[in-house]
Amino acid sequence: MTAPLPRTPAEHVERVLCVLAHPDDVDFGSAGTVATWTAAGTEVVYCIVTDGDAGGFDETPREQMPVLRRAEQQAAAATVGVSDVRFLGYPDGRLELTLDLRRDISRVIRQVRPQRVLTSSPERFWDRIGASHPDHMTVGEATLRAVYPDARNPFAFPELLADEGLDAWTVSEVWLGASPRADHPLDVTDVLDRKLAALRCHVTQVSHNPDLEQFVTAWMGQTATRFGLPEGRLAEAFHVVHTM
Repeated sequence: MTAPLPRTPAEHVERVLCVLAHPDDVDFGSAGTVATWTAAGTEVVYCIVTDGDAGGFDETPREQMPVLRRAEQQAAAATVGVSDVRFLGYPDGRLELTLDLRRDISRVIRQVRPQRVLTSSPERFWDRIGASHPDHMTVGEATLRAVYPDARNPFAFPELLADEGLDAWTVSEVWLGASPRADHPLDVTDVLDRKLAALRCHVTQVSHNPDLEQFVTAWMGQTATRFGLPEGRLAEAFHVVHTM
């Protein structure tokens, strides 16, 4: 008889890999959570699949946008204690669920060897359609396929082992953001300033919105209320998937 899967996330892990589609995705949905983890001594690495070259709200020349957005994400990462930010360079808005994408995410998993992976939900969120950008869902599904079975299977993408010396690695937990099945809130009230600082780094994406901080704070307050946290608290919420 196999042992039952855990019902709650691990209290502490050594390494986390966050795999998101665009610069700023991790900060809107998870920067408070990341700040909490790094403050507790967890090493966090970002893997951003695109450079966000289709984003922005002004006349910035398109050829400049990838450089700007990479720099913004690196600055935002630093505000929450993350220094290792990796970009895969896929085209923004044109992601498809391909074997190449699965292999490239599997490569980073094997390099980082995280116990926990944070990514976007592959399910469409009908109550909040803005959360379900096609790139978000594609990255979520590709990451789940990389977690299981690709990264843990030494015979999947054998070139990763034969040519690059990357041994198979099993991820224990996956945290899915913007999920209609969210079941785990994390109280991030005490790191609100760091989350907002991270968001403000994304100048090309947020400078047009003077109500950004009020919107984000209200959103997290609603999340906290939905999960029964005390009045005045703020939360980010995830669907936690156990893989072992």
